[in-house]
Amino acid sequence: MTTIRVRLTLIYSGLFLLTSVVLLVTVNILLSQALDARLARLPGGAGAPAAPAAPGTARPGPLPELVQGVIVYQWEMTTFTVGILTLVSLAVGWLVAGRILRPIHRITATAQRLSLSTLHERIALAGPTDELKELADTFDAMLDRLERSVEGQRRFIANASHELRTPLAVQRAAIEIGLPEDAHEIRGTLLRHNHRAERLIDALLVLAQAEHGLTGRSPVAVDQVVRRALAERAAEHVTVTERAEPFVVDGDPVLLSRLVTNLLDNAVRYNRPGGTVEVTLSRGTLTVRNTGPHVPRERLGDLFEPFRRLHTTPGQGAGLGLSIVAAIAKAHGADVRASPNPGGGLELVVAFAGSEQTSPAGGTAR
Repeated sequence: MTTIRVRLTLIYSGLFLLTSVVLLVTVNILLSQALDARLARLPGGAGAPAAPAAPGTARPGPLPELVQGVIVYQWEMTTFTVGILTLVSLAVGWLVAGRILRPIHRITATAQRLSLSTLHERIALAGPTDELKELADTFDAMLDRLERSVEGQRRFIANASHELRTPLAVQRAAIEIGLPEDAHEIRGTLLRHNHRAERLIDALLVLAQAEHGLTGRSPVAVDQVVRRALAERAAEHVTVTERAEPFVVDGDPVLLSRLVTNLLDNAVRYNRPGGTVEVTLSRGTLTVRNTGPHVPRERLGDLFEPFRRLHTTPGQGAGLGLSIVAAIAKAHGADVRASPNPGGGLELVVAFAGSEQTSPAGGTAR
């Protein structure tokens, strides 16, 4: 692929060479004609002017041998000069094009470096007011608007977290305290719906937080997060096996814990009685494989869409588990892949960036 810098270099060099060649050829032709005219006016002149000679060819007519040598030498020097000018024009054109495109590279580097956690950065291009500075200032103004929008959404998420959880907590307390003991069935139903609403609100808030990026990062031992999630998760009807190598990633410990918990919950919930769940952390890649119902390959994309459910099971979630996993992984620069197992079930893989890191215990994952 030809870059803009190469194209600009070729344009500058082509225009420069075209102008130089036209100038040098014109000077040579005029010099030849002037010499012919001068020789024709000398006593015992050389006769009528002859046509200009091409480089390296003998000039016909009575032109003296000395003048003929001067003309040939002039064309040789012209050819040599054009070759030198070609190299010089390419080098100068490359440098000039790079200098002109330097602000574009600065704008591109800033755009590539930006994320939701670094929206405070600006290009702040200095220099004369021209088209490139106008472009940089427009980009900075867009970042200002985007930063204000993101901050407003973050404040909304924080306020919604408080405003939505508080009435549900009050409702739960009223159900537990206000209903009589003989209304046990109604009480249990209302509490189940209350807990489900709390889990749904919590999942939505976590999803919104993950999609808005990380506000801060700290070293997190993913292998310890995996072991802690397995210790806290009861799975009576399935067998869970775990193999976790030490691995550390810079990220949010709460969100990474939620990522592992959601993967484990999904593997246990959508399983069969007596099935298995294999959790592996190796070389910076977390793999959760389970047995369970068959998943069509063409439906794999729906797994990471909010409120999409491939199977209907009692006590199923809100359809946000894997979409939260995908959002958290993206916020940490990780890739998520899903593939069906031949005998049923899924294999979910989260590949973190930068696998060569050392855990607090001193191990190294490569």
